[in-house]
Amino acid sequence: MPKLLCIGEILVEMVAADVDQSWLEPATWHGPFPSGAPAILADQAALCGATVDLVGSVGADPFGEACLARLRRSGVGLEHVRVDDTGTTGVAFVRYSASGARSFVFHLPETASGRFRLDDPATALADVGLVHVMGSTAFSADAVAAIGRFVDDASARGVPVSFDPNLRPEMLRRPEHVAELRRILLGARVVLASEGELPALLGDASDAACAARLLGGAAQVVVVKRGAAGASLFEPGRPEAREPGVAVHEVDPTGAGDCFGGTFLALYLSGTDPTTALRYANLAAGLSVTQRGPMSGNRSLADLEAALRSPAPGSGRPSQSAGPSSGAL
Repeated sequence: MPKLLCIGEILVEMVAADVDQSWLEPATWHGPFPSGAPAILADQAALCGATVDLVGSVGADPFGEACLARLRRSGVGLEHVRVDDTGTTGVAFVRYSASGARSFVFHLPETASGRFRLDDPATALADVGLVHVMGSTAFSADAVAAIGRFVDDASARGVPVSFDPNLRPEMLRRPEHVAELRRILLGARVVLASEGELPALLGDASDAACAARLLGGAAQVVVVKRGAAGASLFEPGRPEAREPGVAVHEVDPTGAGDCFGGTFLALYLSGTDPTTALRYANLAAGLSVTQRGPMSGNRSLADLEAALRSPAPGSGRPSQSAGPSSGAL
């Protein structure tokens, strides 16, 4: 199977114990959980049988050790992950409101986790079938420049790019970041977007219109993740394919979009038909939200196959991240 190469943030996440927990008062937090959108995706892709390398950085501290131990157990290649003894591993805090909305506090750009880079493109990109980048990685000017160089290095060597916009609201207030994300999007062969992100970047009226525009350019596959409504697949010359949401008891939706992406890309690289990859990815994302922690619900391909054979892969209300609405950290 061709190799998948991902770049970006590796960090730990602390999850608020209670709904509507205050940011301003002492409270209980669960964690640390290994996290970072590219790391979650790489972890899930490896569990689904892909050969995956990750480009990133962590501090020489217990949080970094925890992240690397998790990724190593799942089979992610860490040759290009730097352990930085001059900084600490990044941390994200997430709280949930009664409405289901999430809010975050990040300690990232100033940490070792924010200093990722690709030192040797020729070596890292050898035998790579696809490179994957994510908009969540555009958290600073240096990070935007790093992912831009990563994409350009791949393109110069004829390696196709997969892109998940994974937008944060603050990114849309930075025109230079938006312009770079749009450039990457327009050159990507595989696009994995959450509902509404493509119009936000391209300005077209709908996800379907944006998908048609992208398929008229570099893209061969465009996926739109639709939250509780499931997910859609767009390919040239074929009607939109849809998967419904998965009924599960939602515990923690963070990372569901990355789980979706890891599953889809692993199967896509294996030569699986994209509509089949969509079905597995949609199920993986739905099941992932039943565990606390962004990687805790990641599952192997064998687990997903068993779930697909069962009459009811989940029970309870449709999750807001089943075929997820966001691929958050």
